[in-house]
Amino acid sequence: MKRRNSYRKKSSGSVVFILLFVLSLVGAGYIYTAPEFERLLPTVQSKQQTLYWNRIDPLEITLKDNTGLKAFELVLSDGQQSMIIGQKRFNQPVKEQTLLIHYPQNTPLNPKAKELTLTVNVTDKSLWNFFQGNHAQKVLKIYVDTKRPNVNVLSNSYSITQGGSALVIFQAEDENLKELYIEAAHQHFQVVPYREKGYYVALLAWPFVQEDFEAKIIAKDRANNKRVTHIPFYLKHHHYPASWIRAKDKFIDGKITDLASSDPEYASISDRLKKLKAVNETMRLKNEALIHSLAKRVSTEPITQWKIHRFNPLKHAAKVASFGAHRHYYYDTKEQEVSHSYHVGYDLASTKMAPIISSNAGEVVFAGENGIYGNMPMINHGLGLYTLYGHCSQLFVKEGQKVKAGEVIARTGRSGLALGDHLHFGILVQGIEVRPIEWFDKGWIETNINHVFKEANKIIEE
Repeated sequence: MKRRNSYRKKSSGSVVFILLFVLSLVGAGYIYTAPEFERLLPTVQSKQQTLYWNRIDPLEITLKDNTGLKAFELVLSDGQQSMIIGQKRFNQPVKEQTLLIHYPQNTPLNPKAKELTLTVNVTDKSLWNFFQGNHAQKVLKIYVDTKRPNVNVLSNSYSITQGGSALVIFQAEDENLKELYIEAAHQHFQVVPYREKGYYVALLAWPFVQEDFEAKIIAKDRANNKRVTHIPFYLKHHHYPASWIRAKDKFIDGKITDLASSDPEYASISDRLKKLKAVNETMRLKNEALIHSLAKRVSTEPITQWKIHRFNPLKHAAKVASFGAHRHYYYDTKEQEVSHSYHVGYDLASTKMAPIISSNAGEVVFAGENGIYGNMPMINHGLGLYTLYGHCSQLFVKEGQKVKAGEVIARTGRSGLALGDHLHFGILVQGIEVRPIEWFDKGWIETNINHVFKEANKIIEE
């Protein structure tokens, strides 16, 4: 009888043990798989791997966790002294929190310290780690930099004309330099390293449709210290004429219809006036957008010199149309204006299918058909200076080809929106159309380009 009772006790004990073992496995499995017990650590992120601080602008870091942040603490140290500069416990689950960290006032930290460390401790709301949550710590190294970049203008064109170009050469120094550009005409102009470290050169343009112009060198370092230096140009305003052109049915049914039929976007337009507007404005803007995108490309490779000769793309040519004219197209009377556009080149005419010359060496960035410009090669001459040649009948170059000064690149024609055989010659500086007449003038180039380089070179070589 005793043996039977003993056996029953052992059996019941084994069942309890197995049951407890199974329950522990289930509990362990739940803990390892339940979202409440997740084990992913929260993260600390900053926009820069290494932080630079001017002690004026706040530093920015971001805390993230997949389930929710519980608390954080920020400790700033100069290597000798430390202080808590921020801490918080979150009452509601927050998966992401961006912190703006200001340099503390009345601090025991050394005000002359050039290096600091920021220790970020953060925990999440997980029940892991005996309900304490997952904890992460990140130590960020901070370089203190309160000095603005040093900028000096060495030489620049004395004046700039509305619709024209100018050159500037300057010095910019900062061991932590991050951004350097010229702000003018509501645009950013890229600068190119010149000759020695710390020297830069840039071609600028004043859009002919803008009445005001101001150019400033903007230099920023990694600590967000900023230097703004004005470039002293004498401004010459220029009046660009308006012209009124009667749009006859022959013109619309001929050139305009031919161009419209070449593009599915416009081919279905049957109304004459709508067709004229679509080609002269919508298609034109699309064609010019391509030109602008190509001409905005500026190599940042350092240069030691930049030589440019006056442009004379068509020998023994006569001027047909000037740069910058505001053209108004009307149907019967001027009160019936249908469309308008700006002429952003200089039209030249010679003999039929006359040879077109590249006056300066460069690289062909486009050679093909471009809507209203017809067959059009486009050449990069460096420093953001581009030339284009519209309405050609034949092209003798292809994209990517290097051309020499004096090389024949095409023949004049009447492709695109051209009624007679001529060359539409355009010049752009960093994507902005400029007055070709300046670049036709040897004296202008000597005064505004070559002389600027000579003046700057004297200072650099001293």
